[in-house]
Amino acid sequence: QVQLVESGGGLVQPGDSLRLSCSASGHIPERYAMAWFRQFPGKERDFVASINWSGINTYYNDSVEGRFTISRDNAKNTVSLKMNRLKPAEPAVYYCAAGRSITATTADYWGQGTQVTVSS
Repeated sequence: QVQLVESGGGLVQPGDSLRLSCSASGHIPERYAMAWFRQFPGKERDFVASINWSGINTYYNDSVEGRFTISRDNAKNTVSLKMNRLKPAEPAVYYCAAGRSITATTADYWGQGTQVTVSS
C-alpha cells in the first residue's frame, strides 16, 4: 500500500514562490503518473499539473502554465510542484495523486493535502 504525504504549504504573499513536495511511502508502481490538484473552499477539486512516469511529459492547467513546474524523482518516490509568481487567492488545499490514469475524482492514491494561502 502506498501512502502519499504532502508538505510545503503555508501562507505566502502575492508574487512569492513556494515549493510543495509529495513523498510516497512504498514504491510507486512503474508507469504511474503523478499529479497535483487543488481545491478552493466550496469548489470542486481542480487539476493543476501532472507528470508521466519518465518525467518527460508534463501538463498544466492554463491558469498556472509558465508559473508552476512539476517534477518527480522516482528513486526517492517524490513529486514536487514549484509555484512561482503566486497570485492572491483564497486558501486552497493542494493534493498529490498517483495512478495509471488520474482525474480530479479518480486516482489510485491520494495524499491528505497541504494548504496554501496567498494573501498580503
